[in-house]
Amino acid sequence: MKKIELNDYLEDMTLFSASQEEPQWMLDLRLKALEKISELELPQIERVKIHRWPLMNVGNLNEEILGNPVLPEFDKIEDNPMIIQGRTTTLYEQMPVELSEQGVIFTDIFTAMREHSDLVKEYFMTKAVPMDEDKLTAFHVAMLNGGVFLYVPKNVVVKDVFESLFFQNMEDSSAWVKHVLIVADENSEVTYLERLQSEGESSEKVSANMVVEVIAKKGAKVKFAAIDRLGKDVSTYMNRRAHILRDASVDWALGIMNEGDVVADFDSDLVGIGSHSEVKVVAISSGRQTQGIDTRVTNMASHSVGHILQHGVIREKGTLTFNGIGHILKGAKGADAQQESRVLMLSDKARGDANPILLIDEFEVTAGHAASAGRLDPDELYYLMSRGLPQKEAERLVTRGFLGSVITAIPIKKVQEELIEVIDRKLVD
Repeated sequence: MKKIELNDYLEDMTLFSASQEEPQWMLDLRLKALEKISELELPQIERVKIHRWPLMNVGNLNEEILGNPVLPEFDKIEDNPMIIQGRTTTLYEQMPVELSEQGVIFTDIFTAMREHSDLVKEYFMTKAVPMDEDKLTAFHVAMLNGGVFLYVPKNVVVKDVFESLFFQNMEDSSAWVKHVLIVADENSEVTYLERLQSEGESSEKVSANMVVEVIAKKGAKVKFAAIDRLGKDVSTYMNRRAHILRDASVDWALGIMNEGDVVADFDSDLVGIGSHSEVKVVAISSGRQTQGIDTRVTNMASHSVGHILQHGVIREKGTLTFNGIGHILKGAKGADAQQESRVLMLSDKARGDANPILLIDEFEVTAGHAASAGRLDPDELYYLMSRGLPQKEAERLVTRGFLGSVITAIPIKKVQEELIEVIDRKLVD
């Protein structure tokens, strides 16, 4: 992995910060992060070696190439809040007036830093993901060039789905570094849908770095769904994490459909008494793609509940590793930590692992796990083919059934249908 030298990017980073009119606290944080990069280690993902991956190819922060951006068909646009963004430029933004009048904020991360500086500063890399957690979180802060901020005030219940589409033009070889910060204040409710999408071809390897922080305050309810479709030449680091306070909940529904190598960390920190999180993940690896996914729930408080459900499919020479980690800390009496990780291999050359890890430091708790890694059941295939289905179609149906238990648990019907469509396309390609 390329070494990041302070002086190599100091001028470009400072110029970019000035171009976005960032507050001084953000520039100071960037400078601190840039100094930290060389001191920190890469994140450790069990059974996945990432030290040779091009995860820190910086490129030119200050010259964005938009290419042919993904824009909505205007006759099909619904009224819900929506942001479409390139690497840095916001291409489309829609926010209903009635939500703004209730104090809801939904805008790009740099506008939020300028117009709501104190609010963003309070939560940006302070509660969920520390800036200096590892080399890639420090790189994230130093090279941040896009993202969104969503704030829902106390007692505000939003029925509409907030949508973000982050568009990556593959002709732009600069690092694609996005930050999503969601703050759900006390007793608020919000649903957020995120799409990551690459378009075009690249002549070189591109790096993507994505950090999502969800802060759910007392009694808040957050539903977070994502469909990730970054390209085959993109090496991606992804960190999505929730900081969940008393009686609050954050439910994740994540479709990891990228074509390139991915290292991901999906975490829920159950900080408050009675906090709750469901983490549901589906992933497909194909070609020579490698994906390593750590999914962790940490029960820090009594009567907290955290469940993990993840299913993955591997085609051709792909590799997929699921590490499910449930950790019940001392003092978290009455906590509940459950996990299920299953991997299905469609090829003799596919490699898959499902590794359950339970760490329990308290008595009077409930915990359990299930894990499996196996191949397609030949009897199921034979039965379908004996009814006249071609082998490819039979494999597709069996695979969709394998992933179905996760897909049907996704709380947004629209996302279920879209994810099924993406899965079918990825299995046929």
